[in-house]
Amino acid sequence: MESYKQEFIDFMVESHVLKFGEFTLKSGRKSPFFMNAGAYVTGSQLKRLGEYYAKAIHDKYGDDFDVLFGPAYKGIPLGVVTAIAYSELYGKEIRYCSDRKEEKDHGADKGSFLGSKLQDGDRVVMIEDVTTSGKSMEETVPKVRGAADVTIVGLMVSLDRMEVGKGGEKCALDEIKDLYRFDTAAIVTMEEVVECLYNKECDGKVVIDDTLKEAIDANVDVIMFDNQLPQTIRKWKEIVPAHVKVEASGGISFSTIASFKGCGADFLSMGDLTNEVEPLDISFLVKNAVKAEF
Repeated sequence: MESYKQEFIDFMVESHVLKFGEFTLKSGRKSPFFMNAGAYVTGSQLKRLGEYYAKAIHDKYGDDFDVLFGPAYKGIPLGVVTAIAYSELYGKEIRYCSDRKEEKDHGADKGSFLGSKLQDGDRVVMIEDVTTSGKSMEETVPKVRGAADVTIVGLMVSLDRMEVGKGGEKCALDEIKDLYRFDTAAIVTMEEVVECLYNKECDGKVVIDDTLKEAIDANVDVIMFDNQLPQTIRKWKEIVPAHVKVEASGGISFSTIASFKGCGADFLSMGDLTNEVEPLDISFLVKNAVKAEF
């Protein structure tokens, strides 16, 4: 793992941007971790954040692009600080652009966008904090492509959660890549976060502890991996003792169940089996029944 990635993981925890516990996401999913880029609030934090994005974008996409586009609202400061960092680190002037939630109908900068105007021939890198369902791309990509004849080089997010997307087969970044036909990447993946933080002290405490190991040591019979991709289940299965069964749940349907073949799970839990089933009333009357008195 590159050194700047390890530094970025520590930076997220120290800035209280990446937290661990029990959280309900906007999508309704339960998650053992939560990331809030809005917690980057100081000048030094934003400066470092821009540098991490710039390094990741340079590693992934090189210098062959003209504009950083950050969807409103969190994408606006991300685009600005990354454009500044890119100029300082690599000596190239990158323009920033963002959309408005509501079109401005007055002034010299009226319209649907902030910052630089998109021009025919521009090569654009999209920038976001985290993508869980890809909803923001549904709103933003048509705006960008409709504003000018541009090429979207790719998308960069800070954290790839590596959870199953809306389609139930791939993670959200892979779904975006297939749907919109441009590349996607993250500064770090959740797998790298676990690798970096597992049983290691960060900001004075161990962030990812031996919870899984404790469950195994407690002689449990089954461990359930919820809302995980088949390849993630396959990897995690390797650290589970042979006597402990593994159940996979979440994102499994009649259309996706084949993709879980060979993932290593002993059981697959699929809500489709019962979601659409009408309940059967099996109540009955007993003749000559005696009512009990209490």
